[in-house]
Amino acid sequence: MPKSQERPNIIFVITDQQRFDTIAAGGFPYMKTPTLDRMVGEGTYFRQTYVTSPSCAPSRASLFTGVYPHTNGVFRNDEPWAFSWVQQLAESGYRCVNIGKMHTSPFEDSFGFHERHVVENKDRATARLPFLLDHWDKAIWTRGFEKPSRVTYRRREDYRSSLGAFVWELPDELHSDNFVPEFAQMWLDSYTGNEPFFLQVGIPGPHPPYDPTQEYLDLYADADLPEAILSDEDLASQPTALKKLREQHLAVDHDAVVHLANPTKEQLRRQRQHYFANVSMIDAQMAKLIEAVERRGVLDDTIIIFTSDHGDSLNDHGHSQKWSMYEQSVRVPAIVWAPGRVAEGRVVDDLVSLFDFAPTILELAGLPVPDWMEAQSLLPYLDGEECEPRKFVFSEHAGDRIFNGTEFMTMIRSQRYKLVHFVDSDEGQLFDMDNDPKEIDNLWDDPAYQATRQELITEILKWRIRSSLKTQGWTLASVKLGANSGRTPESNARQGGG
Repeated sequence: MPKSQERPNIIFVITDQQRFDTIAAGGFPYMKTPTLDRMVGEGTYFRQTYVTSPSCAPSRASLFTGVYPHTNGVFRNDEPWAFSWVQQLAESGYRCVNIGKMHTSPFEDSFGFHERHVVENKDRATARLPFLLDHWDKAIWTRGFEKPSRVTYRRREDYRSSLGAFVWELPDELHSDNFVPEFAQMWLDSYTGNEPFFLQVGIPGPHPPYDPTQEYLDLYADADLPEAILSDEDLASQPTALKKLREQHLAVDHDAVVHLANPTKEQLRRQRQHYFANVSMIDAQMAKLIEAVERRGVLDDTIIIFTSDHGDSLNDHGHSQKWSMYEQSVRVPAIVWAPGRVAEGRVVDDLVSLFDFAPTILELAGLPVPDWMEAQSLLPYLDGEECEPRKFVFSEHAGDRIFNGTEFMTMIRSQRYKLVHFVDSDEGQLFDMDNDPKEIDNLWDDPAYQATRQELITEILKWRIRSSLKTQGWTLASVKLGANSGRTPESNARQGGG
């Protein structure tokens, strides 16, 4: 491998459903994350990173297009993507490889990648469609095992009381959070090309089932873990849309998580132990990934970005998984690590949006950022410069079969306030994040905060108008690039969305 490259290799690690409070060096000492701690200390850590949508595919489609869900049309998991900016990297000479989860639709399209080694299907026992039989499914099947899933877990007597928390019982190397990063390590060890590479590593955890191996679960046996933010008063004060979301989770065991109306403290603690142990498994694999980069001889020429697509409520505010706009659902960790290339030990407290990594990666690769891209580059932060911070970050989610209590939900977050707006309701949420960081006291109907409420709603309106102006070139770009990758407006329509 060459000793130095003008255009760096970029490894983009995206976990699934990892909330912000899961890195010890980020101020959460109960976590066991020595590798991520090292990356925080030697890299740039973005402490207030918010997703553009608290759901898998909408968040990822926004990240890989650099525009909001309302621009690219991906509001739900099964809606088709037009294209991704990975195609620009590929056309410029990067070897582009996806290993693990991307949650693209259609599943089989390249979206600019030269290679896709896909692992998408964590919880389902068998694929719903033939092309969903992914690499991990095949690996388990060829070893003669039955894949752990809600089908197998439902056979357990303790299924309902476990809240989705189980121990992995197959060989450790078959766990998805080991299988995917070890596949990436194998690629780094075996690929013979000398061109710069963009390697996207999509680790399926800590998304449920919360299923660590016993080794990592033992790390949390005596850990002093934070208790769930949960009270009858909080539940009673929530808008109808969120009450219906909770009812949905109480009725359906999504992703093998049985949500209980009145879980015990021990059940809640056990769920968190398993979830945090999944994160520690991932942390150990990050160390091995760095070692693989070093073995390849390109450590000085490689930038590693670590983040997640959204968080997990873990019963905070009485909710399961994601879909809400509480911090645990919409705020994620984000680290850029490349000793000697990016600012070391820098902690950024400005508001940033997850999709800001789209223009950042393009600029790191020496490529122009399209005029229509709504995300803002984080490169000045990585260069150690002072930046003009975002005044607001936004997140949005359309109604779907799970989040079925509203047509559309929008969040606006300033440094001090968070407002959540429901398009078809007079209800909403307003929190003073300085004085109420746990989001307990909803100020939506408080007369003293009506001016603040109206100001933030007006900012949502301005944002949507400016978005329409900013993305004027999106349609032409999506038709052009979508056609190059096999996607057309007609095929989008056949898929039922986009």
